[in-house]
Order: sequence, then structure tokens, then C-alpha cells
Amino acid sequence: MIKNILVIRNDRFGEFLLNIPAIRALKELYPQAKISLAVNSTVCELAGLVDCVDEVVVWDEVRGNLKKYKFDLGVVLNPTKEAHWLVFWARIPVRLGYDRKWGFLLTHKLKDTKSLGDRHEVDCNLELMGLVGAKTFDKALKIKVDDNLFREFIGQRIVAIHAFTSDPVKQWPVERFIELAQRIIRELGFRVVMVGLSQSIFDGGDGVMSMINKTSLVELAALLKRCSLLVSGDSGPVHLAASVGTPVIALFRNDLPGKTARRWGPWGEGHVVIEKGNLENISVEEVVEAIKLKIK
Repeated sequence: MIKNILVIRNDRFGEFLLNIPAIRALKELYPQAKISLAVNSTVCELAGLVDCVDEVVVWDEVRGNLKKYKFDLGVVLNPTKEAHWLVFWARIPVRLGYDRKWGFLLTHKLKDTKSLGDRHEVDCNLELMGLVGAKTFDKALKIKVDDNLFREFIGQRIVAIHAFTSDPVKQWPVERFIELAQRIIRELGFRVVMVGLSQSIFDGGDGVMSMINKTSLVELAALLKRCSLLVSGDSGPVHLAASVGTPVIALFRNDLPGKTARRWGPWGEGHVVIEKGNLENISVEEVVEAIKLKIK
């Protein structure tokens, strides 16, 4: 009898969001069970917006004493030797995860072929849940957002731009984001808001509102929900926008196996991916035309 489930996803928030359908599948299979989600401390507040999760805990705070929670099922979504050892050491009877990094400690394991990049991360995570018979017809990324936040933006025509990535090889030139912001204001008549977390000083130019480093992840989700669309490189806000129903125009490289939009692109309907082997070959004009098609 499965009554108490531990799900571990203790890395960045973008990767975390792509596990929501898989967690939902577990909840549909075991509706009476309590699902405890262990995440990185920086993702904790955001994880609380997932309605199929009963409890959110910080992995670093619970990993040393898993036995006391008496979990019946442990799911390791991002494989590490430590996580595999700890769910084994805690004597969790059903241990589910990917067959690498001491995968022999798991009772149910799936060969990890994600690096091939032949399908989306969401589909990979759902296949993993299938090992215990969990599935769902609702594959949407959905989080609950406080509708009282950013009410001042209701009814406004706003395009959000996220100009940063954690990996320099996936970075569209910042000066092109600046040019794009000015053209959106000048030619399309939309407001532009710059979003994200960055240590860089970033000036989008006249008329651009900057919310960089001014929001929590929960607040950023609420802000993106108010926007007509988001333009971004390959980064976490792509998935955050998708989770609140905001269309995304995503700029990707297609020459990096396992890192293309086929695996990491915006999930769901209504998004646009502009993908080339060299990001330098994506012009501002091309992005402007994509925006025009989305907002016409």
C-alpha cells in the first residue's frame, strides 16, 4: 500500500517545472497518498504552487534523516549517487529513477537516454513514471498564481524579454535584445518589461521597464501571466511562462545534442521556436516578424 511518496528534484527551477506532469501522474495513480516534494531551497516557494503536491521540503534539510518519514515510494528525478544511496539507506521499499550514478540501488529503473535529445524532457519523465503504472492525460505545466499580483498591468499590451542564459553558448547577443526591445515599442506599440536574475547591468533603453532582480520566482510567474508573450533564450523563464499559459518565442541552437528545443523547448501549444546552429544567425528582424505573427 503506497501512502507516503517522496519525489526528489533538487536542481534549477526550469528543470523542476518540466516534472509537473510526471508528478501529476503519480497523484492520479495514488490519489490518497501524500506526496512530499524535495527541492533546492531556491525553488521551494515556487514548488508550493504545484497543486498535485501535498508538502514541499528542502532536500538539504531532510536528506540526512529520511528514515523517520517512512516513505513507501521514492522517486529520484535527477540522478545523483547521493540521492540513490539515501533512498536505499532509508529502506524505502519502492525506489524509482534512472539507471545511472549507482542506479543499481533502485528497484525500478529506466535507461537514461536523455542526452540523445530525441524527445522532450516532459516525455522522458512521464516514461519513468510508467514503470510503476502512473500516467496522465493532463500533460500541461500548471502552477497556481496569485491573481492579486501585478493587477496594475491588467489590460496592458506587454512583451516580456529575458535576455540571459546560464550557459554562454546559448546566449543570443545582448545588444540584439536591446534593439528588439526598442523595435517592439516603436513599431508594435507594446510595452516591454525586462525580467530575470542577472549580475549584469542591463539597460534596455528608453521606455523599457526593468524588473531584473526585482522579483521572486513566484512573483515572476505572476508577472509573466500578465504579459502577451515572452521572448527568451534557452532558460528557466521559458518554462515558467509556459506554466502560466503565456506564449513564448524561444531562441535555441540546434547543433548541441541533448540541448536542442526538441528536448528543452517550451512545452505546450502556441509557442514558437527560432532555432539555428549559430545564434548569431538569428536576426532581430526574424524575431520581430515572429512577434507580429503571434500578436496580430
